[in-house]
Amino acid sequence: MAWSKPSAVPVLILKEGSSRSRGRDAQHSNIMAARIVAETVKSALGPKGMDKMLVDSLGDVTITSDGRTILDEMEVEHPAAKMMVEVAKTQDEEVGDGTTTSVIVAGELLGKAEDLINKNIHPSVIIEGYGKAAEKALETLEKIAIPVEPTDKEFLKKVAMTSMASKIVSENKEQLAEIAVEAVLNVAQKVGDEYRVDLDDIMVEKKPGESITDTKPSRA
Repeated sequence: MAWSKPSAVPVLILKEGSSRSRGRDAQHSNIMAARIVAETVKSALGPKGMDKMLVDSLGDVTITSDGRTILDEMEVEHPAAKMMVEVAKTQDEEVGDGTTTSVIVAGELLGKAEDLINKNIHPSVIIEGYGKAAEKALETLEKIAIPVEPTDKEFLKKVAMTSMASKIVSENKEQLAEIAVEAVLNVAQKVGDEYRVDLDDIMVEKKPGESITDTKPSRA
């Protein structure tokens, strides 16, 4: 007589108050969590965007309209919502601006994806479609992009000032843009036909007790 070993049944241990969802319910939950994050920063977008007042567990208050700062101060636990925070983080590290816009666009894309899922279109098909759309968007951006000389100081200042428009230092953006551009051009190295900059070559020294207008450039 042969005996067969019973198949192992996985045991899931969840935190108290946790819930588990699968299939369509899980997709809806993930999309909803991500879109809530996008809605949180949506009213901070643009020249008429409103500042957010954030109060942490210690009672410290932060007032800002910067998407990255808002999401950093929020205590986000949902995995899908954390991905939206990573979108803002990556955008800020790579570009230094557009964090709020990137999160809002991601939220809208997820909203449209949910509409397609509700029409029984498979997620892999939606992902493939978004991939093709991204390629087309990049192709279009290359066509409409304005060529800029890396040594064009005045144009670089405009870029820097635009990036600072939503930051707490916006009132002093012209002065700080001048300093930032000068610092970058001083450490820029030409490699082949392009310029490369290692931001670690720029040291920012903080001196408490002085105002933003006292900020000055210096060379080592």
